Amino acid sequence: MLWLKLFAMTARALRRLVDTVSRDVFEDIYRCSEMKQTGVSLKYMMDFGSYPSKKNLLLSSQFLHNELPVRLAHRVTELENLPHGLSTKAPVLKVRDWYLDSFMDLRNFPEIQDMEDETRFTNLITRVKMRHNDVMPTMAMGIQQLKEDLGRKVGLNEIPEIHQFLDRFYMSRIGIRMLIGQHIALHNSPPPTYIGLICTSVSPVEVAQNAIDDARSACMRTYGSAPEVHVYGDPNFTFPYVPTHLHQMLFELIKNSLRAVQERFQDADHECPPIRVVVADGIEDVTIKISDEGGGIPRSGLPKIWTYLYSTAKNPVVLDRQDHELPNVMAGYGYGLPISRLYARYFGGDLQVISMEGYGTDAYLHLNRLGNVQEPLP
Repeated sequence: MLWLKLFAMTARALRRLVDTVSRDVFEDIYRCSEMKQTGVSLKYMMDFGSYPSKKNLLLSSQFLHNELPVRLAHRVTELENLPHGLSTKAPVLKVRDWYLDSFMDLRNFPEIQDMEDETRFTNLITRVKMRHNDVMPTMAMGIQQLKEDLGRKVGLNEIPEIHQFLDRFYMSRIGIRMLIGQHIALHNSPPPTYIGLICTSVSPVEVAQNAIDDARSACMRTYGSAPEVHVYGDPNFTFPYVPTHLHQMLFELIKNSLRAVQERFQDADHECPPIRVVVADGIEDVTIKISDEGGGIPRSGLPKIWTYLYSTAKNPVVLDRQDHELPNVMAGYGYGLPISRLYARYFGGDLQVISMEGYGTDAYLHLNRLGNVQEPLP
């Protein structure tokens, strides 16, 4: 029986869930967590969203009504069974309860049959999206507590299962918020070049310049000055992408370069060398390279930059951002680079960092310009 199978899960996890939900809900969560998730591609979102008719909006809501509970159930069950006691941390339990509440809200919503149902469902997932606004900083608090518990007993690279879980968890979060955000945006009157959240003519040079301005402003606030950043590329070149994702990735990479260069040359008697941003338009990829002369990273330290428990910042800094699509924990928790890589990989791209210790670092941001890669569902 299914109920007997559920007891194969850890007793600790079972007690926590059973204390929270009824047996029927618990079985439903487990059943949904066993279902396969359905991925979509950027191209599919564009093609489908190009004609936001009532029929398409109805189809979209019906898809989300079936798909979102499956994705949420995957995360609830995983949040119940994390190693090193992470599942018992109060912030992690809070995140689990948010996912649990959203799962039950969606499962309790009746079958969507007409546009009146669709409108009520869109209102529901809008509330769900808002409920999850603080998942990123809340989970970061749980990870920080784990880091403090581990202390020096366990090395950062000795707990890869935590980093693998966080990669899956945050990749799933990016996907859930993209699907909900896209559906909601299709109800609004978009700018001429937008299909929901997707801009059909994103200029990487323009987005890079905006990210540079934001990153240099942050650098100025911290250090009182900021190195120059030069952009090389065709300003007229455009391609379809989600501008907020691209801005987030470029902001993080440029911010890191500014900080490295500023700290290396702050006492020098000459100007800081500029950071260079190069945009290349390839057949398969749009590649953006960010190069600095900030001293580089030791080869032994390169693997650590992708872990969530590693940061060279002295203290965690929480930025007051209004856009909850993006992580608002930017420095101190070690989230910037691993999250940026997930944003790149979500639509089939990637992020690579190559460093020359004693000189500087090159970051290569690859963006799939074909848009035909499905979500990498964890």
